[in-house]
Amino acid sequence: MTTVLKLGGSVITEKDRAETVDGAALDRAADAVAAHDDDLVVVHGGGSFGHHNAEAFGVSTTEGTHDVAGVTQIHGAMKALNGLVLRRLHDRDVPAVPVHPLSAANRDEDGTLTLPSGQVATLRAEGFVPVLHGDVVAHRGEGVTVLSGDEIVTSLATSLDADRVGLCSTVPGVLDDADEVIPRIETYDDVADVLGGADATDVSGGMAGKVRTLLALSTPATIFGLDDLESFLDGGRPGTTVG
Repeated sequence: MTTVLKLGGSVITEKDRAETVDGAALDRAADAVAAHDDDLVVVHGGGSFGHHNAEAFGVSTTEGTHDVAGVTQIHGAMKALNGLVLRRLHDRDVPAVPVHPLSAANRDEDGTLTLPSGQVATLRAEGFVPVLHGDVVAHRGEGVTVLSGDEIVTSLATSLDADRVGLCSTVPGVLDDADEVIPRIETYDDVADVLGGADATDVSGGMAGKVRTLLALSTPATIFGLDDLESFLDGGRPGTTVG
């Protein structure tokens, strides 16, 4: 049973402090992964490592750069965070290995993403836990643009035919206007009043973008908080099920 798990950047970093890990949160996440690392693919977001650097160079999922310094600085920050995640996992004997999207993924002129998954599938088959991360990727006509962790999750979930998809967030699920968790979302209309209508723009990886993207998957996905990570990896469906 293949599980694709995303650790939100805001969960494992202190988003208001540039390039700062939330050590306690990352330790908790690593403990949960270590207890359930069989046939698992991990993706983590950028948090204070990726976002601060991307903003400094004006790079987003749609606006690119040809500035070599920008490319290397954003990618370097994400590699640094990836290294810290790997270190926590290695300390717990998880056979985690890095997979850097800049080396493989690309976007066409219309923004269509291509992310080959053969490397990830082979690493899994050989007993490793691939750990990918938000990154910059080649984008025809734009130089490089940001590739979010959410995009990676949905791409891999489809290409690997994942059985379970989970996004660990800073909130316990998708919240309604009374801050109560919405148990299930089957169409975007179910939450449009809370998250914004169909024309709402979301290029920063916010909840509206997550829900839209996850609804396109054939496998229902789960959005939950760090407190429920172990429950999800145990096979439960805490938080909000999307799809």
